[in-house]
Amino acid sequence: MLKSQNLIKPTIAIVLLASLWGCGSRPQQPTENIQSQVISLATANATPASYIAQATKAAEPATRQRLLLLAAKGYLNSNQPESAAEILTALKKNLLADPELMAEYRILNARVLEQQGHLGDALTQLQFQSTWQLPQWQWNNYHQMRVRLYEKTKQPVLQARELSDWSQHLPADEAKPLYQQIWTLLKSVPEETLEAQANKGGDTAYLGWLQLAYLAKHYAVDPASLVSHLDGWQRANPSHPAALQLPQDLQRALNTKPYHPQHIAVLLPLSGERANIAEPIRQGIVAAYLAEPDDSVSINFYDTATGAAKAYQQALQNNADFIIGPLLPNEVEQILSLGQQPSAPIVPSTTTGSAQPTPAQAVSPRAAPPELFLNHTSKLLVNKDKYYFALSPTQESEDAAQRMYQDGIERPLLLASDDNIGHRMAESFNVSWQALTNEPAEIHYFSADKMRDTVQDALNVSDSQDRIKQIKSILGNQIKADFRSRRDIDAIYMICSNQALPLLKPYIDVNFSVFAEPVPIYTSSRARQDDSRQTVQELNNITLSDIPWLLQNSSDSNVSSLWPSWGNTQKRLYAMGFDSLQLVNKLAQMRAFPGYQFNGRTGLLSVDSDGVLNRQLKWGKYWHGVLRPQ
Repeated sequence: MLKSQNLIKPTIAIVLLASLWGCGSRPQQPTENIQSQVISLATANATPASYIAQATKAAEPATRQRLLLLAAKGYLNSNQPESAAEILTALKKNLLADPELMAEYRILNARVLEQQGHLGDALTQLQFQSTWQLPQWQWNNYHQMRVRLYEKTKQPVLQARELSDWSQHLPADEAKPLYQQIWTLLKSVPEETLEAQANKGGDTAYLGWLQLAYLAKHYAVDPASLVSHLDGWQRANPSHPAALQLPQDLQRALNTKPYHPQHIAVLLPLSGERANIAEPIRQGIVAAYLAEPDDSVSINFYDTATGAAKAYQQALQNNADFIIGPLLPNEVEQILSLGQQPSAPIVPSTTTGSAQPTPAQAVSPRAAPPELFLNHTSKLLVNKDKYYFALSPTQESEDAAQRMYQDGIERPLLLASDDNIGHRMAESFNVSWQALTNEPAEIHYFSADKMRDTVQDALNVSDSQDRIKQIKSILGNQIKADFRSRRDIDAIYMICSNQALPLLKPYIDVNFSVFAEPVPIYTSSRARQDDSRQTVQELNNITLSDIPWLLQNSSDSNVSSLWPSWGNTQKRLYAMGFDSLQLVNKLAQMRAFPGYQFNGRTGLLSVDSDGVLNRQLKWGKYWHGVLRPQ
């Protein structure tokens, strides 16, 4: 009973208050004197009902409106946007032309739209006039909310711009965290986007951030050029916060010495049963060298088929100062284990560039050269000079989670093959998806003989068909009914082989009911069909990830002519070999400055703090039987 006395239904309260709108100029005898100037809109600590009750007693329109705004804020704080919206709708017609009231009204309206999921409308609503004289807390709320909405709508460039605008109205100490957020956002934006945004001009402070991020990416691989261009940028922006103190990772990139090896050793299984895997990589490395020949650099290949450790020691004896490989996971583990053992004396070769060691006197041990491994292991050895590069299917599924999130997908359904690689990719996708959304992805595993049943169960078609059977058993078979599939998913990610894709996709098509809109369908490069034949029409509208080089309208024509038997798998390995050589003198800067990305044939490449190379892939869509780049 007490609870019902303390709560006032918003609709009833608003009807009561409507009769008071025209009474502001008439003599009032409130039971308590509520002065508008002592009512702060900053926080709503009381219950909405208490604010509404006070508003019914308030003599001044400004006081009444402040109290109603606080009541709306209270409802929003307790996640009741509909109740808040009723109050704001009642206020709209008679809202006083007071900047603080108008600003708060717009913030609360935007919050209602945000809680209802209308993020674009919320941004449109949330527009303050620069001439408004407002308390700092209100400006802070305004910018903070716009930053949050830009983040939710996945607009990092506009999010950074809003942070820059906000920072200019704060004391230096309070603005410092915003500077770091601006830099974190912009260093992840592609170089081309930064350049395009900077060319548009605009606010001086924000333009300075864009230019700095572009310079850092464009010249990160060449510290000398970067220093020169940064000096020019600082002279042009002497009062910019980043000119007074450069971001820490940019300072590290400036102080990091690039690798400039003269003797590069490549460890690959050049003979034996794995030689067919290594050959495209070897050809890619050779092609990269021939594309940019350098007489001061020699490249020697060492066969790991007779032992990775033996090949590694031969490379050291021949004075290798950078090593690419080995390729196979067990070989990577062998070489990593050598690094945890006491160093053995190195016997140098007297013949520069030779792939075979020659006898010489032993010398003191020296540090192992930097190394770019061509695979991952379950336990990485983290070392500043060790890097790990792989065409990893789990990385591809992580990238798919990022892509689908950027596409606005909220409820993906995963259909994954019930095998080792299917489980690994699905679990990797799920980890990435939960990191992005705090929600798990729904996963269904299928086997070759249970593919149709798995699809029907995943789409809830089996339940619908069972209900139809029950109805027909009662009313007779003359009853006509169509099955219904679920409508709560907004995308499907198929993790399957290229042999399974032409079977799996039709099962999905026929099990979407006529009452449901088809959802976007994604898959990975493993499912890509052989480009040598026309792909079946049933694959239309599938969005597929692959390395950029294989999604270009025309890849290197000489590759197809020299190796006509190569399929997409061999071509991806060739591109990996090409990129691995081109990465050598970029790796140190890429690691020191995580925002630096190399636009390689295998993807947009970056290096994390563990030395692992991450790949952002390109996407294409099947249309009329052909995979077309997006």
